[in-house]
Amino acid sequence: MIIATTTQIPGKRVTAVKGLVQGNTIRSRHVGRDIMAAFRNIVGGEIAEYTRLMTESRKQATDRMVAEAEGLGANAVIGVRFATSMVMSGASELLAYGTAVNVEDEA
Repeated sequence: MIIATTTQIPGKRVTAVKGLVQGNTIRSRHVGRDIMAAFRNIVGGEIAEYTRLMTESRKQATDRMVAEAEGLGANAVIGVRFATSMVMSGASELLAYGTAVNVEDEA
């Protein structure tokens, strides 16, 4: 599966558009992570606990988007974007979406 943020893939041409695909996950913060984040906020530096949480969230949302594209028979997803929103205090949604397509090598 090819995943691209662009609407074209060099060396490939789109032969069929399968439609919009998406994948999401909703994650809540963890009390232990919040304590470490508060400490890091005081002394400065990267909040690695949240970095890992966001990385896991992006991967899960992307995997779900790809599964939906595969279910449509696509071999690529173009125009991929990510969006986040707060669902409730301490919980956020991460959404991955794009256009499922079939591509083939250019002649």
